[in-house]
Amino acid sequence: MSPINQSELILRLILAVVLGLALGWERHRVHKPASYKTLILVCLGSALFSILSFLGIADRGYGFNVTQIAAGIVTGIGFLGAGAIIRAGEDVLGLTTAASIWLTAAVGMAVGFGWYLLAIVATVLVVAVLYILEHWEYRSQEKPQ
Repeated sequence: MSPINQSELILRLILAVVLGLALGWERHRVHKPASYKTLILVCLGSALFSILSFLGIADRGYGFNVTQIAAGIVTGIGFLGAGAIIRAGEDVLGLTTAASIWLTAAVGMAVGFGWYLLAIVATVLVVAVLYILEHWEYRSQEKPQ
């Protein structure tokens, strides 16, 4: 059995919810459909799958490789993100939302594997990039008077 106790595993899941909430807040703030609930669930699910792959498979010797679960998460999230992308005439909508879903899964995986600081820094960077660039894009589209 792994030396990780149940309390730490529960804290990992709670941190995944908090970081998913932070990422979902940014998407909700700009009125995107994949916001709080979606990104919390993606982050929490990725964290749980990562915990299970590490503890339930790797530690118990089931003959699987931890990277197989990670690859499955990435593939599944890619499918979910693809559903967020819509083509409307000449425009393509939802790319940032799809990328946010994809990155939220990575944050959840980092939390699940116990890389807390990495997950927190990635979350802060994503929120900062999305927030700052939204304002920069808005200002760059303004017409001079």
